Amino acid sequence: MRAEAFRWRLVAAGSSSQRISSGLAAGAFGLVVVALGGWWFTVGLGVIVHLALLEFFRMAKFTGIRPATKTTLVACQLLLISTQWGVVGGLPSDLAAAVLPLSGAAICGWLLLQPITGSIADIAASIFGLFYLGFLPSHWLRLRNLSALDLAPGLGQLPGWCAGWLTSGMAITLVACLMIVASDIGSYELGRRFGRLPLSSISPGKTVEGAVGGLFCAMTIGAVAGELLAWPLGFLLGVLLGVLVALFALVGDLIESMMKRDAGLKDSGDALPGHGGILDRIDSYLFTPAVVYYAVTLILPVMS
Repeated sequence: MRAEAFRWRLVAAGSSSQRISSGLAAGAFGLVVVALGGWWFTVGLGVIVHLALLEFFRMAKFTGIRPATKTTLVACQLLLISTQWGVVGGLPSDLAAAVLPLSGAAICGWLLLQPITGSIADIAASIFGLFYLGFLPSHWLRLRNLSALDLAPGLGQLPGWCAGWLTSGMAITLVACLMIVASDIGSYELGRRFGRLPLSSISPGKTVEGAVGGLFCAMTIGAVAGELLAWPLGFLLGVLLGVLVALFALVGDLIESMMKRDAGLKDSGDALPGHGGILDRIDSYLFTPAVVYYAVTLILPVMS
C-alpha cells in the first residue's frame, strides 16, 4: 500500500514538473515574440493560431461536423497577415478589412463545392473558427502596434534609452498578458485551496472562490499598471480593466471547456505536457485582446 502511494506521488511530481517546464517555455516564447513585435510577433501568433485551429477542427470532427479545414486555416493566416500589413501602413485599411468577409464567402463556397454539400453545422463551425482563431487573435497585432504616447503617458517619464523600444503598444500588451496570467494563477491556486462552491457544470473543477481570486489578482495587476502608465484616474481605471480582462478570460476558458465537453474530450490536444493542447493554454487569450484594444483606444482618449 505504501509502495503504491509512493509511486503515485512520483507520478504527480513528474506531471507537476512537466506542467511547470512547459508553462515556462510557453511563457518565454510569448515574452520574446511580444518584445520583438512587428512581423516576428505576427509569425509567432500565426504558428499558435494554426496549431490551435487544427485542435479546434479535431474537436468539431468528433461531433460529426465536417468543417472547411484547409480553407479556414489559410483564411486565418491571411487575416493575420493583412491585419499586420494594414496596421504598419503597407496595405490600404479598406482592403485589410475586406479580408474577413471575403474569407467567410470563400469558406462557404468551398463547402458548396464538396461532393457532399455542407450542412449548417459545417458552415457554422468553419465561420466560428475564422472568428475564434482568426479575427479575435488579430487584435493582439492591433494592440501591439499601438504607438500613441497618450495611451501610456507614464512611458514619457522613462529614461531616453527606453523610448526606442518600449512603446505604448508593447507596454499595454504586456500588461494584458500579465493580467491574464494573474487571473489564471489566482483562480487555480485559490480555487484549489479554498474552493467550495461550483461555478458552472460546464467545468466542474472551477469554483466561485477561484473565480473571485482570479478577479482580485487581475485587478491588482491592473491597479499597478494604471499608476505606472499614468492613466486617467490612475489605479481605478486599471482596476476596471482588470475586471474586464478577468471576466473575458473566464468566458474564453468556459467556452473551450464547453466545446471539449461536447466533443467528449478531456484536452484539446497533447502538444504541451501537463497542460494539454495549444487551445487549452490560449483559451483565456482569445476574447481578451479585443476588449483591451477597444477599451484603451475608445475610452482613454475620451478621458485624457
